[in-house]
Amino acid sequence: MSQQAKMNIVVCAKQVPDTKNITGQAMKDDGTVNRSALPAVFNPEDLNAVEAALELRDRFGGTVHVLTMGPPTASEILRESLYRGADHVYLITDRRAAASDTLATSYILACAVKKLKPDIVLCGRQAIDGDTAQVGPQLAEKLGFTLITYLEEIVAMDKAVIKVKRNIGNGWEVVKARLPVLLTVMDSANTPRPRAAKRIMKYKKAAVKSELMKKIDEKLPMDYAADVKEAECQKACGQLAEKGLLIQQWNLEDIGADLAWCGMSGSPTKVHRIQSIVLKGGQYKEFPASDDGVNKLVGELIEDHTIG
Repeated sequence: MSQQAKMNIVVCAKQVPDTKNITGQAMKDDGTVNRSALPAVFNPEDLNAVEAALELRDRFGGTVHVLTMGPPTASEILRESLYRGADHVYLITDRRAAASDTLATSYILACAVKKLKPDIVLCGRQAIDGDTAQVGPQLAEKLGFTLITYLEEIVAMDKAVIKVKRNIGNGWEVVKARLPVLLTVMDSANTPRPRAAKRIMKYKKAAVKSELMKKIDEKLPMDYAADVKEAECQKACGQLAEKGLLIQQWNLEDIGADLAWCGMSGSPTKVHRIQSIVLKGGQYKEFPASDDGVNKLVGELIEDHTIG
């Protein structure tokens, strides 16, 4: 138990465009997602991964770290993680990481995860904006961790061995692996706990440096010197840090990333063509909700060999 009490658990989460509210401006001409045109949400299965991490900590002890990569606004899902029980949160934000594909994203995340020296890393099975399910496996490869996908249940933990149940489509299998391990979590694994009112009150003002600088830019006149604004920002950061409310913010240098492997330069995936698909309704027949209507429907289905 002493080893488990010191266990470091890292969750890689993502803020994604809400694909349930797609508009005509959802894609840019270069094939990348126009994220500003869609509301941003916590990737659903990443929220399941956060819950799995919290359940692990509650059962076996340890510390839960939540890490995300994105613009300063992505700190919103870090606050959501704190509201639910995460111990520490981190934001990787750097303009040079923009337009990273899964290969570049997994590289950047791997550089950051290594700083936290985890025993267990959890990711959502896939993100709803790309649906590739590639980042988790690629991250495991770069970290050199054992990979277990489609997690549905943490069965047991015994010293440095974890036992889990995973979904294999038409059934389940129970597997064991030695730590360190990376797990990708399905939405059927759990029901994420609600935000705790006390933690909302405690962490609602938690922020990253970039958010504080934006507020200072809006507050002070445009002709204020940059060093004056920086001094104000540092003061605000210090005040939040004293209260434990300053969210750790990293750029690519902070995590020791090679710029050649980040952003567009590190992303071999290129969009060849974007095609709009318009679905048109075809012919249909209506049958009355009666015994005679059902008989006619079945007759039609048998006649065109749909059934029978």
